[in-house]
Amino acid sequence: MTGMLYLCATPIGNLDDITMRVIKTLKSVDVIAAEDTRNSIKLCNHFEIKTPLTSYHEYNKYDKAQVLVKRMLAGENVAVITDAGTPGISDPGEELVRQALAAEIKVTSLPGPAACITALTMSGLSTRRFAFEAFLPADKKERADILAELPRETRTMIIYEAPHHLVKTLTELYDVLGDRKISIVKELTKVHETNFTTSLSGALEFYKINEPRGEYVLVIEGADREAMKTAKEESFREMDLEAHMKMYTDQGMDRKEAMKAVAKDRGVPKREIYKALIREKEE
Repeated sequence: MTGMLYLCATPIGNLDDITMRVIKTLKSVDVIAAEDTRNSIKLCNHFEIKTPLTSYHEYNKYDKAQVLVKRMLAGENVAVITDAGTPGISDPGEELVRQALAAEIKVTSLPGPAACITALTMSGLSTRRFAFEAFLPADKKERADILAELPRETRTMIIYEAPHHLVKTLTELYDVLGDRKISIVKELTKVHETNFTTSLSGALEFYKINEPRGEYVLVIEGADREAMKTAKEESFREMDLEAHMKMYTDQGMDRKEAMKAVAKDRGVPKREIYKALIREKEE
């Protein structure tokens, strides 16, 4: 029989947040694949976990995943842990899961801490719908493309950032989003945990004077859907009516279908479009 892959969530700060199930699993598996064995050995020593550790990180994730899959196919059970939080969330664990499933190995996740969810719940912003962006890409073009998409995002947005990039990222966000509400959280679950609820302009003003320290989670207000809808309708209303109709008839719609689409764009009943077109024709 093949072994199993266990995704084990570990504390993001406070060691008391680890679950009994995770401790039991880490003690029972054949090997623990850890993002940084130097960091994980401290956790294992604290909870008297003697299971062998093996390194599994961003730079060896493809080849090492193949090795771990072979071990599971041979009957061994493997646990994956990240430096902090839930494996597979913006870390190399995602590749191992992909390869394990492709090999028809059973995968299970042992729930526990995740910085993005912890920060979201204490932000005071909407939690019903959210978009997790993790760290924005370092590549300039890819970063610019993602930043360009954010102004239309109506969900609450969650972004990770390191202290030496914080001011730059806040400046970029302010430039594309305007002065949105933001919750800036750091040192989650630790003694010096802070939650700075402000606006993007307020955050910029603060961190230009106070040097950022620690790892940050930025929770940012999404765009107002009704305001976006109103702005879109106003933009269409300023468009020449016949040009608006032509935009749809050129796509193959008949006049009736085009009138319906134009009315929806402008937020008015279809009969108003019909009457306006008749008036334009008579004039």
